[in-house]
Amino acid sequence: MQNILTTHRQAIDAVLEIVGAVRAEGLGRPTPCTGWTLRDLIAHMAGQDVGFGVAALTDVGDDAFVPRDVGRYRGGANLVVAAFAAADPERSVLLPEFHRRFPLPTVVGFHLLDTLVHGWDVAVSVGLDVGYDDELVAAALVQAENVPGGDARTVAGAAFGPVLDGADASHGWARTLRLLGRDPAWAAATAER
Repeated sequence: MQNILTTHRQAIDAVLEIVGAVRAEGLGRPTPCTGWTLRDLIAHMAGQDVGFGVAALTDVGDDAFVPRDVGRYRGGANLVVAAFAAADPERSVLLPEFHRRFPLPTVVGFHLLDTLVHGWDVAVSVGLDVGYDDELVAAALVQAENVPGGDARTVAGAAFGPVLDGADASHGWARTLRLLGRDPAWAAATAER
């Protein structure tokens, strides 16, 4: 359990740095998340951080995961790290989105993947390169390879899009992105056209 917590903390730290580079004037930029501006995305990330953090400690409903003000991102990120560290490692965590419980280490893995992928979404939206270290990329890839595919990925509001062509021939971070329906070549300048 300690290994996943350490890797999760590293993911949060990496993404805090990325989000910290965003300027207020850039919050209206498009993102790889269809229909979401950068403001929408960071608000979603803050809501997920708070929701996952609270869910690690007690049962919650969907309202725990609602988007938060963009300015609360750092607080939410710190909250989820502290909550995961404080939670009973044997806890079975209720995730209302899925209407079921998961072991805490699995939930930490879900959040780690979500954090890193959304960190990439933020970075490419403002033209930054993502240089996640090999340990983070490997951890994200393990999680991405376990995300179920199928029709659930095509419904409105799906967490991830359908697997993109080339995923089987890709490696590392590009494979992670393609497995989750993200185009590694996505650029905000292209999306604005």
